[in-house]
Amino acid sequence: MPVDTARALAAAPRTTEISWTPEDVQLYHLGIGAGVPATDPRELRYTLESRLHVLPSFATVAGGGPPGVIAALSMPGVDVDLARVLHGGQSLRVHRPLPVRATATRTDRITAVHDKGKAAVLVLRSDAADADGPLWTAEAQVYVRGEGGWGGDRGPSAGAPEEPGAPDRTVERPVREDQALLYRLTGDLNPLHADPEFARRAGFDRPVLHGLCTYGMTLKAVVDTLLAGDVTRVRSWTARFAGVAYPGETLRIRMWRGDSRGDGAVRVAVGAVQRGDAPVLTGATVEFAQG
Repeated sequence: MPVDTARALAAAPRTTEISWTPEDVQLYHLGIGAGVPATDPRELRYTLESRLHVLPSFATVAGGGPPGVIAALSMPGVDVDLARVLHGGQSLRVHRPLPVRATATRTDRITAVHDKGKAAVLVLRSDAADADGPLWTAEAQVYVRGEGGWGGDRGPSAGAPEEPGAPDRTVERPVREDQALLYRLTGDLNPLHADPEFARRAGFDRPVLHGLCTYGMTLKAVVDTLLAGDVTRVRSWTARFAGVAYPGETLRIRMWRGDSRGDGAVRVAVGAVQRGDAPVLTGATVEFAQG
């Protein structure tokens, strides 16, 4: 079996030194649609170096290089065709606000391999820290089609959650035709997002938007809509990639506020407007500190 569960779980953690600059942060923000309108003071927090704040989802691309979904494929015990791989979900917990410039150490390891019958799901955990201590902990769920059925642990259920009534807020965010081409410059050069021939081999009629681009766009929408643009209030952001978005589509982002006592939470669902609100992100929650 191309996924050797025992070897993957027993492998030593992989440690990498990473660094980033304000320019890397600005490129990421532009890649998820920041800067429109270009002179809006609320957007300048994402695009102008003199007042730059770092959206926590930048952690998913910090340091450049391959993202978690691809990094998992180079771990010991994993040897699969990239065309059969999808990003199933992503979680992120930030331990403190991310600096605009830093050098840090990131440690990656496979912490679980789940048998979903027709697929395997790898869980890649990444912990990052700099000289001042922990920065973030992230987990990428990597869905590998055709690698299940060996009788292993199925892992947690990913059933569709029930909608909790009418959303408190709904916003729409357009995806530019060239957005995947720009976003991939942050480090995710998977041809699924640019090469029509590769996309067809992977089962799509055209290139799809990066799941992590949608992930960042959605977090920015929540921060801008419900957290007064204060990125430092975000504590965690978790989502399941239930479907794909295509460049040129519009994302409909629905938000439900949680308990207002103490730290809060926002439940989020994202659909593609042009395809009848076809699910893109589900099971999504932003946890935040009260302002």
